[in-house]
Amino acid sequence: MKQKPSKNNGRGPSGRGEGLSVRLKKARGRKASSQRWLERQLNDPYVRAAKSKGYRSRAAFKLLELDERFRLLRPGARVLDLGAAPGGWVQVTLERIGPRGKVVGLDILAMDPIAGAELLEGDMLAPETPERLKVAMGGEADLVLSDMAAPTTGHRQTDHLRTVALLEAALDLAEDVLRPGGSFVGKVFQGGATGALLARFKQDFATVKHVKPPASRAESVELYLVAQGFRAHGGATGDTPAR
Repeated sequence: MKQKPSKNNGRGPSGRGEGLSVRLKKARGRKASSQRWLERQLNDPYVRAAKSKGYRSRAAFKLLELDERFRLLRPGARVLDLGAAPGGWVQVTLERIGPRGKVVGLDILAMDPIAGAELLEGDMLAPETPERLKVAMGGEADLVLSDMAAPTTGHRQTDHLRTVALLEAALDLAEDVLRPGGSFVGKVFQGGATGALLARFKQDFATVKHVKPPASRAESVELYLVAQGFRAHGGATGDTPAR
């Protein structure tokens, strides 16, 4: 695979310019979309950084950046990661909460093990799932994460609605497993959570913000909803000390 270097002034995880970019010479039989994807991967500093640090996906840096801003991952916390595959967010969580914490990852697909985490295969919507997760965590969660997005159709409004439906399902589950004062992070698309769902978040949590972390690609329409200070079904907020 021949590569042609060119100048690139982009910035990456280090916050510094990343030097040269790579352009691939066209190969016979390769589609233009595949050509663009390969070039994007080769030129993405987050992809390179994920490989060098051993993260399973570049998405790990999205959580790192969200944590830097909102202090989500505290030592000793119990954390539930919904749609955890391939495991990049689980890896970051383990690093940040330390050995006294607990990480449970759930996905409908099987995942390769990650030392220190409990990874479960199952359907988030199954009625037995909330209790199963609380047993796995050893109690209520301090933080629920969801990087889930519905498969895209190419129709922006349809994709947004389908991903919002996943966000709502994740909130349903979070209401069952979060401790008072806990936090929730979920993926949405451009436009964010609106209407009745946004009102529900604001009723359930003390603060609700939409954020686009730097690691989210500039052309991506994804946002993250960060909700903190869970009111536990309308009750008062609490702040459980780290274990």
